[in-house]
Amino acid sequence: MSIIEQLASSLGRRDEVPNQELAQQLVANGDEKAVAILAENLHHKNKDIQSDCIKTLDEIGKLSPKLVAPHIEALLALLDHKNNRLQWGAMTALNAVANENLKAVYQALPKIIACADKGSVITNDNCVGILIKLCAVPTYADDAFALLNERLMKCPTNQLPMYAENALPIINQQNKSTFLSTLTARLPEIEKDSKRLRVEKAIQKINK
Repeated sequence: MSIIEQLASSLGRRDEVPNQELAQQLVANGDEKAVAILAENLHHKNKDIQSDCIKTLDEIGKLSPKLVAPHIEALLALLDHKNNRLQWGAMTALNAVANENLKAVYQALPKIIACADKGSVITNDNCVGILIKLCAVPTYADDAFALLNERLMKCPTNQLPMYAENALPIINQQNKSTFLSTLTARLPEIEKDSKRLRVEKAIQKINK
């Protein structure tokens, strides 16, 4: 069967298992040509095929980022697509492979941020993941942290603990004060005790 024929929708399936199995197979074989076919079909006339392709690319990116990295531009092009499934799928895949080409990701930050501003929780989660990766690189750290801090200031309180915890490894003497000020300012907004406790613990770790 062709690559497209092995996708979930082509098999009449409504679950993601065929896409996950295909991703594992392509990673095991290091099949660059098949990955390229998936990238080319992100604009297939059938929306189900589009969704299957982005899901499979996302799965491949998690297992072998280098296989998907050559198609970062194709993923970036989906961020302003009218299909929300493709938007958040592209952001998820970009987060998985960002470290393979941080320069391209950094240059696309305006588009990434614009997509996150109007996107779903998943889109924002992965945008934050991308920003944290950029914060770890001195060349991009200042700009990336400023954007990350903006997201910390305005994200839903449900997401704040996870974002704060994930950001801990990139907090340093240069950004520590801003990070602490942002988290402290948001504490009164957090209604759930468990969520507030997690943010307080993040603050305590930085203050040690």
